[in-house]
Amino acid sequence: MDKIAAQNWLYRPTFSKDWNRAPLYSLASWVNGLAFRDFVFSESGKPIIKIAEIKDGISSQTKFTDQMFDESVHVNSGDLLFSWSGQPETSIDAFWWRGSDGWLNQHSFRVTSNDGINQQFLYYLLKYLKPSFIGIARNKQTTGLGHVTKRDLQEIEAAYPSKSEQLSIASILGSLDNRIELNRQMNETLEQTAQALFKSWFVDFDPVRAKAEGRNTGLPKESADLFPDSFEDSALGEIPKGWRVSTIGEEVRVVGGSTPSTTKIEYWKDGANYWATPKDLSDIQSPVLLKTERKITDAGLEQISSGLLPIGTVLLSSRAPIGYLVISEIPVAINQGFIAMICEKALSNFYIQLWTRWNMETIKGRANGTTFQEISKGSFRPMPILVPSQNVLDAFNRIAKPLHERIAMNLKETRTLADSRDSLLPELLSGRVKTVSYAAA
Repeated sequence: MDKIAAQNWLYRPTFSKDWNRAPLYSLASWVNGLAFRDFVFSESGKPIIKIAEIKDGISSQTKFTDQMFDESVHVNSGDLLFSWSGQPETSIDAFWWRGSDGWLNQHSFRVTSNDGINQQFLYYLLKYLKPSFIGIARNKQTTGLGHVTKRDLQEIEAAYPSKSEQLSIASILGSLDNRIELNRQMNETLEQTAQALFKSWFVDFDPVRAKAEGRNTGLPKESADLFPDSFEDSALGEIPKGWRVSTIGEEVRVVGGSTPSTTKIEYWKDGANYWATPKDLSDIQSPVLLKTERKITDAGLEQISSGLLPIGTVLLSSRAPIGYLVISEIPVAINQGFIAMICEKALSNFYIQLWTRWNMETIKGRANGTTFQEISKGSFRPMPILVPSQNVLDAFNRIAKPLHERIAMNLKETRTLADSRDSLLPELLSGRVKTVSYAAA
């Protein structure tokens, strides 16, 4: 009986009694990706779109190929993809592909709605069915991975309303997602602006080089006057005259965290303090931390040597994996998977965050370990860092701070929009909330 009940829940989700019933598989075309072999990879060409790319976009780990394959596995921006294999809670899901065109790897379907089914409605239908997909995949989980097969898609009973009501549902939820996407694009532009400014001023030394060569810096006079017009030798090579080289350990307070006993209820139950692990950074894809998955009590906080870190602390995940990087907008305690940088001297958290991002490959190069790679505080603190003059730092902070604040504001709005969408989606897809239908298109 329990197994039958589970089957009913997983394969017979709740829909409005007025909607048309059909096997989920019959509502669309489902094209699985290819199992690409190493010999097809090349230095350039189109990307191989695996689940990692679907979730996080093109990265340094992405494989490319200059060979051609069947058009059925050619993915374009705007295509609907369904990853059907992986860790159930984090990998199995529906996604819009927003990247450049490429070739679809195995373990994902390219999904195209059939006649009578709106493509955007189908996306939200798959989102609504995510609990079923997770439950089905969990039941098949063996070595940490689960999957949803073609047969499962054939056995799941889906439902859909009239075309006009599909359009209404897609419009309501889509308007929220469109605003979220706009915020994402805006933040990407703001981040690129901050990174370009850092590179120009503190890596390429463009204003100093222009003045040294008698050229216009392109900056307002009051800003250009802040920069020297010559260079001097240093441990980092040629740097602007009057600037200095220090170490990151000298310029910021570098601390780590820990994990109190997870079995002591007094450390966790009704905790009021945010406590972060690298997992809290893995999904946000932003330079700002607004909340964490777990909270810790004052008693648990006493077991963490660093205590509660102040707002503005720069957090770098130091293992499994190395490289997640944020400025915390909340007081937060951290586990042992972090290097935390508290900026109490000349260098601001904006400068430190961008310096860390620019030097990430060097940081990773200092990592070691057998089970997993880790950069220790002892290896991190001696890293050399350039300290510009205070007036140039002040000018940089006046530009960087509003960019950071706008990014944080956009993320807060995005969180509110996502909460609204996630609350509305099950109400609309179950039929518990009715929409005002569009005229039939």
